[in-house]
Amino acid sequence: MQSTFATVLWVVCGGGIVVGFVALVSSGKAWEDYGKNRLLLDSEVSRGPAAGSAAALLERDTEIRELLEARNERHRRRGEPTIDVEAELRRLTAPQIDAELRAEIRDLVIARNARRARTGKPPLDVETEIEREIAGLSHKS
Repeated sequence: MQSTFATVLWVVCGGGIVVGFVALVSSGKAWEDYGKNRLLLDSEVSRGPAAGSAAALLERDTEIRELLEARNERHRRRGEPTIDVEAELRRLTAPQIDAELRAEIRDLVIARNARRARTGKPPLDVETEIEREIAGLSHKS
C-alpha cells in the first residue's frame, strides 16, 4: 500500500511539474500583453513634463504658490501677519550658490577664457561671466 502511495505521489508531482512548465512556456504572450488596455505598466505611465523643462518649472512654481497661499490663509485665520507670496516664491526657487559651487563656476570661466585665448579671441571678464552663469542657473533649475 505504501509503495503504491509513493508511486502515485511521484507521478502526480512529476505531472504537476510538467504541466507547470508547459503553462510557463505557453504564457509568454500573456506576459507581453500584461499592462496593456486598461492597466498600465509603470514605464508606460506619463510622469508629467520633463524635468527642467519650462512646463515642469511652471508646474513647480504653481504648486509652491498654492502652498504659500494656503499658509497665508491659515495665518490670516489666526490673526498672524502674512507674507508676500511672490517674494517668498522667488526666495524659495532661487538657486543656492555656496562657495564651492562659485569656485567651480570660476574654474569653468577660467577654462573657457583659456580656450578663447587659444583661438585668438579676447578673454571675458571673469566676475561678469560668473554672475551670468549664476543667473543662467536660476532659469534652468
